[in-house]
Amino acid sequence: MASAPQNANLPLFYNDLVPLNSRDHATWKSHTTDKASWLVGQHAIPLTVEEFPQAQRNFPIVFSVGDQPVPLALMGLNEGVNVFVDDEGKFIENVYVPAYARRYPFLLAKLTPDAQELSLCFDPTSGLLGEDGDGAPLFDGETATETTQGMLKFCEQFEEAGMRTAAFVEELKKHELLIDGEVAIQQEGNDQPFVYRGFLMVDQNKLQNVRGDVLRGWNQSGFLPLLIAHLFSLELMRDVFGRQIQQGKMPQPQVAIPAA
Repeated sequence: MASAPQNANLPLFYNDLVPLNSRDHATWKSHTTDKASWLVGQHAIPLTVEEFPQAQRNFPIVFSVGDQPVPLALMGLNEGVNVFVDDEGKFIENVYVPAYARRYPFLLAKLTPDAQELSLCFDPTSGLLGEDGDGAPLFDGETATETTQGMLKFCEQFEEAGMRTAAFVEELKKHELLIDGEVAIQQEGNDQPFVYRGFLMVDQNKLQNVRGDVLRGWNQSGFLPLLIAHLFSLELMRDVFGRQIQQGKMPQPQVAIPAA
């Protein structure tokens, strides 16, 4: 179920990356918009563990396949389907927006492979930054404005949350709790169910057999509530499925959606 960016060398959403600096972008502004066009057609958005309690109210939370699984909020069950935004990127209702999507078009990245520090970069193709039109200035002379400093802090916090998320996933892998997921949903009027695969989920049977001292440690560290949020969120698979039916975005029955 996991989407991949069009450019394999860039993260999801990003078509290009340019370092933000006062020399080249002294007169640039940040434009506001009520359309998250970068979410159109994106069905799986990365999550950090801090977001599980809020995200699990709206989306199923699963994990991508591969050696380094990543938590994902499913905004649709099929490639190219997001049931929470319209064709222009306007949210159909008030739902939680993952931090990964809110930081766009900014991103902390290394300017060179051997760089020791991360620099604030942005996607120049986003249309959200530029010299023309109204907006909040990014620089006051050579000094970053509060707008730029705020986004830098947000991106730094996201990177820190990403490290905590990686530690959480490593703990799941250590105890071999992640298994291949499969959901079969039977729609009235169809002989065959809709089958969804291509993601990982926590094995509830193995979780029940985890040693008591390990569970106590997870409870103290905050890991245990995250596991519960993930498992409860899986019930929303059918809710997202129902939204796809209402919006006429259903595939044929018996489809397997492999991870990218």
